[in-house]
Amino acid sequence: MPRTGPLVVVLGASGYIGSAVVAELARRPVRLRLVARRAGTLPPGGGAWIERCPADVSAPGALARAVAGADVVIHLVAHKAGGAVSWRAAEGDALAERLNAGLMREVVAALRAQGRPAGRPPVVLFAGSASQVGRPGRIDGSEPDEPVTVYARQKLDAERALMAATAEGVVRGISLRLPTVYGRGPGPHGGGVVAAMALRALAGEPLTVWNNGAVERDLVHVRDVARAFSACLDHADALAGKHWLVGTGRAVRVADLFHAVAASVSARTGLAPVPVIPVEPPATATAADARGTVVDSSAFHSVTGWRPRLPLREALDELVAALAVGERGAQRTRTSGT
Repeated sequence: MPRTGPLVVVLGASGYIGSAVVAELARRPVRLRLVARRAGTLPPGGGAWIERCPADVSAPGALARAVAGADVVIHLVAHKAGGAVSWRAAEGDALAERLNAGLMREVVAALRAQGRPAGRPPVVLFAGSASQVGRPGRIDGSEPDEPVTVYARQKLDAERALMAATAEGVVRGISLRLPTVYGRGPGPHGGGVVAAMALRALAGEPLTVWNNGAVERDLVHVRDVARAFSACLDHADALAGKHWLVGTGRAVRVADLFHAVAASVSARTGLAPVPVIPVEPPATATAADARGTVVDSSAFHSVTGWRPRLPLREALDELVAALAVGERGAQRTRTSGT
């Protein structure tokens, strides 16, 4: 592919959401710079010219080199510790603040330092969290932010740094606040609750649910999330300077979700569905675990036309099928001793 078009830098390109965003953007006539600690799977040929940039963005100077010359920076770096998902790892890990909040300040500083001798400020897209609001129920983006977890506060700090830089004219910042992201993408399956429960069900283990499973969640598919980030490139000026909610607007009780996972696995294996058992939340549970949130994405839709496409039941079947194949491969590897 010719090295033409705007330079789009994807930070965290090999991750769960990052891989899906890269696959979506690879169809565009852009230059893609994929920044990640490990090499991800390159998407099939499309309209983009793709450059790999192996880097640990927490290392001194690495981030500035990664975003040099960028027209668009998509910040999808997720912090994990000991296999924990990023929002839970933040509760007790000092490095979490550096990656969840400090990295955005470093992105802004690097773009400010490189300047823009001609043209408009670069676009910076950030994966925020619906939990930044901190209140249960249906939200539409107009609510005051009252985060109740360390992770949500760190995400809010990063978003505020981005919006301050936008007000200064350094960047054109856009934050997409996401609820629970799930589903099969082109990269790793992620460490979220849906994949974890599917793996437990495939192993024949019961699914344990906290708070009687009455808490409601909004689940948005990772490929729909990728399309939302892509849509931002076409509407950057209209979206810049604000946060936007991206979700389905449909409430799903956690107990119903787990039963649906068990049913999908049963249909796949031909075995009886594993039971869903209510248990007391562990000591590690946070305030957010007991608060259900459903997001109204009508504001984002009104600007971009984006809508979620992938229905939950079909997406669960697709994810279970992919995990089942991976689990059989892992079992063969364990059996052979390799």
